[in-house]
Amino acid sequence: MAITAAAVKELRERTGAGMMDCKKALAETNGDLEAAVDFLRAKGLAAAQKKSSRTAAEGLVGVAVNGTKGVAVEVNSETDFVAKNDQFQDFVRAVTQTALTNEAADIDALSAMDYPAGGTIAEKLTNNIATIGENQSLRRLKHVAVSQGTVVSYVHNAAADSLGKIGVLVALEGDAPVDAMDALGKQLAMHIAAAFPLALNADGLDQDVLERERGVAREKAAESGKPPEIVEKMVEGSIKKFAKENALLSQIFVMDNKTPVADVVAAAAKDAGGSIALVDYVRFQLGEGIEKEESDFAAEVAAAVGS
Repeated sequence: MAITAAAVKELRERTGAGMMDCKKALAETNGDLEAAVDFLRAKGLAAAQKKSSRTAAEGLVGVAVNGTKGVAVEVNSETDFVAKNDQFQDFVRAVTQTALTNEAADIDALSAMDYPAGGTIAEKLTNNIATIGENQSLRRLKHVAVSQGTVVSYVHNAAADSLGKIGVLVALEGDAPVDAMDALGKQLAMHIAAAFPLALNADGLDQDVLERERGVAREKAAESGKPPEIVEKMVEGSIKKFAKENALLSQIFVMDNKTPVADVVAAAAKDAGGSIALVDYVRFQLGEGIEKEESDFAAEVAAAVGS
């Protein structure tokens, strides 16, 4: 199949590989972008990239906390301009608080709930689309809660109070003083925003993600020319390293760049004279996993003139 310049450009942006390497990768994988990324990684020509870290939609992430429970909600819009609109910000803030107060199970349930100013949230959203003149949508929500302890929120790149491009919640269970847990929670939330863990621990990592990593590792290891049994050991070593680097509790704490997060929590509990366990977290990055079409305006104009 023909390899387009646009596909090569996107692959280069995602992997940092050279143009000719990108063209070859696309040719080898029949134009499959994801397979081409893996092809380049297996050849050592691209760094591993978490697909969901590619922010490709606008809007806001809202977070709300009440003691031992919290919620994060993502609401998308077409442009960043709308995310700065007071009407849109008020809507996201109200929706997030409603999700927390009423413990909305999912987006469908949240949409059907009453909006504070009247009507349902779904009806208010429809009205916003009409008055602001841009499509908007409720995308996702997630709750965290503890029976004893605290839930701490953090917003990175805040657009307004409790609203921004990255929203984080940290759930700490235990009987340590709440002020000590809050201080720890804030640091952990900043780590989560920066380090992008994929799960709380290795057991929670997505099996499809692990299988994809295993395939890349196996192809790399096979090129070493070593016996099959050695190749398999190399593969398993790579997977253990991947799990360690992507599970929150085993990640190296960004604040000191040397201590595993689990040890940071344990040390904080000892200092506070009580128990503290990191039991759950949420990290919502605006638009993660959504691919936004990019139009070539100059090409569109040229096409229009030529038609």
